[in-house]
Amino acid sequence: MPVKYVFVTGGVVSGLGKGITAASLGRLLKARGYHVTMQKFDPYINIDPGTMNPVQHGEVFVTEDGVETDLDLGHYERFIDENLTKNSNVTTGKVYWTVLTKERRGDFGGGTVQVIPHITDEIKSRFHRSGERTLPDGEPASWGVGQNGSGKEGSQESDDMEIAIIEVGGTVGDIESQPFLEAIRQFQHDVGRENAILIHVTLVPYLKVSEELKTKPTQASVKDLQGMGIQPDIIVCRSELPLDDGIRSKIAQFCNVPKNHVLQNLDVEVLYELPLVMEQEHLAEVACESLRIPCPEPDLTEWSSMIESWKHPQKQVTVALVGKYISLHDAYISVVEALKHGGVANHASVSIRWVDSETVNDRNAAEIFDGVNGILVPGGFGSRGIEGKISAIRWARTHGIPFLGLCLGMQMAIVEFARDVVGYRDAHTAELDPDTSHPVIHLMPDQNGVEDIGGTLRLGSYPCILDKTSKAYGLYGQETIHERHRHRYEVNNDYRQALTEHGMKLSGISPDGRIVEMIEIPDHPWFVATQAHPEFKSRPNRPHPLFSGFIEAALKNQLYYQYD
Repeated sequence: MPVKYVFVTGGVVSGLGKGITAASLGRLLKARGYHVTMQKFDPYINIDPGTMNPVQHGEVFVTEDGVETDLDLGHYERFIDENLTKNSNVTTGKVYWTVLTKERRGDFGGGTVQVIPHITDEIKSRFHRSGERTLPDGEPASWGVGQNGSGKEGSQESDDMEIAIIEVGGTVGDIESQPFLEAIRQFQHDVGRENAILIHVTLVPYLKVSEELKTKPTQASVKDLQGMGIQPDIIVCRSELPLDDGIRSKIAQFCNVPKNHVLQNLDVEVLYELPLVMEQEHLAEVACESLRIPCPEPDLTEWSSMIESWKHPQKQVTVALVGKYISLHDAYISVVEALKHGGVANHASVSIRWVDSETVNDRNAAEIFDGVNGILVPGGFGSRGIEGKISAIRWARTHGIPFLGLCLGMQMAIVEFARDVVGYRDAHTAELDPDTSHPVIHLMPDQNGVEDIGGTLRLGSYPCILDKTSKAYGLYGQETIHERHRHRYEVNNDYRQALTEHGMKLSGISPDGRIVEMIEIPDHPWFVATQAHPEFKSRPNRPHPLFSGFIEAALKNQLYYQYD
């Protein structure tokens, strides 16, 4: 299958939404029947973001095949509704690691290893090639991925054309991004400009004092690209105000692009609305024109319907998200989006109350969670704020508030239950209290002896067998499910009997019977927790069943208190 390439770069400042722009194009092209895949090339030296502080970098996203990646890959998956792979996120660290490994083996025959051609050749070799997509394994058709924009399996054009959209992180002009830009220049020369185009996302600032939109930053950014031998094909302008015809003409003239290839990207009410907005700007049309491929009418019916439901909710519900990285909301971006997806499934707007777990204790829980309809405790690492998470879980359990625990959230639900229900007062996770006499959470056996912390967790998609009498089974509608994981510790099986004898249901178990994957408390209105990270698989047009069920329960809780 032939492949066309679309590179996306950013200029002037960071944070302009290159990833969302790229993902929106992916959605629009997929709605036209094309196979679409996406990649992110990051200029940082880290091998991956797995060891990076969430407050600095944001969420670490995990792919089906078990790789820790940049959070933009979550946006890609949610927009294009495809599972991405280990090849979808490439860092400078990965590139140099590979080249230096080859040098140590003697692969370069004693030659001098240089940025050009060795680093740039390695970058080019990692640009997507046809056939690298992975399809989901074991997902129910009702909410799984791998479908086109119309919700139907396959597409008419998919066997004829595949489009790889490749975002380059950082900002044009940064020294870190230069090898990637040089690789793009060479790649365009190798495959032909009609097979590899470039979209440049830039800023057109508004100066309030003079009441003018300024094009100079965009001109300067494009000149930086041109100075490297790269001519953008399309310029996407972020701006507070609409671009008039004169502004578009000016940018087109000074940046050497057709005027209809200068597009505006204004803020939208709902993130997922952007593909519809960019369709009005003809983004897919000018991309197809530049790639010299047909541009059939898109089928955006399902997407438009989802946006309509999102913008016109019939109800509202409040969920407390209890974490320790809340100073940067991007640290929990997939969780937040999954909650919103669950809201759409229930025709409800989800209001999130951000709760710093370090501030929570048993004495102030009533005040903190007043008016909350559901409590969610997400994943995390380290001891900071852990007792606050336990207090939040205790409040949810003892006051009948719907609760959803994810990864560490499930582990702390086990700790809280073991302490307050079973009676093991010092119960804890061995990760945080190695000396506890009741290590209800302990290190996974296959993690013994692991010293490196990067890329060594239990990562990626794993199967789980659900108890047919559980809430989870009712939500998923099937016995065997697959969810993504990112953890090193698990439920200590020595305590299974004590937990179940005191009323906890171990509702999901690994096929070999070794790992507790999900738990519930049957006599609670809705208390469900999972060792997995289901938020990574939720899509706006295909909400995850756990989040849909959680929001439904929170709405019922809201009604209970209204009429009690």
